[in-house]
Amino acid sequence: MLALRIDGFGLDRIALAEVDAPVPAEGQVLLRVRAASLNFRDVLVARGDYNRQYPLPLTLGSDAACVIESFGPGTDPGSFRVGDRVSPALAQGWRDGPPLRDTVRHTLGGPLPGVFAEYALSRVDALVPIPSSLSDVEAACLPCAAVTAYSALAVWSRLAAGESLLSLGSGGVSAFAIQLGKQLGARVIATTTKPEKAARLEALGAEVVTIDGPGWGRKVRAHVGGEGVDHVMEVGGAGTLGESLQAVRPGGTVSLVGVLAAGEALAPSLTPVIMRNIRIQGVFVGHQRAFHELAAHLEEHPLSPAIDRVFPLREARDALQHLISGQHVGKVCLTVA
Repeated sequence: MLALRIDGFGLDRIALAEVDAPVPAEGQVLLRVRAASLNFRDVLVARGDYNRQYPLPLTLGSDAACVIESFGPGTDPGSFRVGDRVSPALAQGWRDGPPLRDTVRHTLGGPLPGVFAEYALSRVDALVPIPSSLSDVEAACLPCAAVTAYSALAVWSRLAAGESLLSLGSGGVSAFAIQLGKQLGARVIATTTKPEKAARLEALGAEVVTIDGPGWGRKVRAHVGGEGVDHVMEVGGAGTLGESLQAVRPGGTVSLVGVLAAGEALAPSLTPVIMRNIRIQGVFVGHQRAFHELAAHLEEHPLSPAIDRVFPLREARDALQHLISGQHVGKVCLTVA
């Protein structure tokens, strides 16, 4: 089968390789991958910025829509059958509750083999049925980006109808935050440094604040009337956290879900966190219960994930370059034939 792998750390070490299809053991299923989607996590893993202890060679990829091909010997299939459309959860052993150190170490696309391949393995108890309203490409957007946004807004904290949400940027998590925030009845504000993205973010349901340089936190605060937003979906890390602390209201919540701008600034002063009683919540994607809840939510309240471009698996390196360029709005996806 074809698989997108690294045999060493560095973007120049990413290559398609012909490898043997994996064989499921007891408790596992063999999945035929139909579509996948990219996350910035894949770039960090490939560069060695995520964890240089990951075993090599390593197949990249965390998000996929699949069909069950077969079950490992002695595996109890539960409610699943061969041919079912499913997505495997990123953290294979994290069913519910707070994460343990061990549960967040068993993740697809590092250290476990990933899903940018024609076939992949998953634990049977880590599968989530695909919502019937979604195509394979749309469903491939859920396991990381959508679950992260849902966990931040509906699991670890609760965004209520009538509250305000600030979503930074235009990546996959940010796009899902806009869509889910609107479904939850919130007023959603999105920031972008690229005016040409404004119309696409507005089409998702956001009020757009175009930003250019420092001071945008106060600009957002003024946009919502002076007190600030109730909740911030923070994807930048150290490079943007200081501005997010300016944008959030006293007593509000900042969900820290990414580090896209981690290298652009020193860590900000945390004095505002204390003085204004701000809650900062780290969000590592989510457990399997959150994924099941999201799937059930989407069955009742369908949405069309924001998909920027779709590449075939053989052009996965081009897809990664498009992701790195930052020109996308929403998800960059792969089709697997």
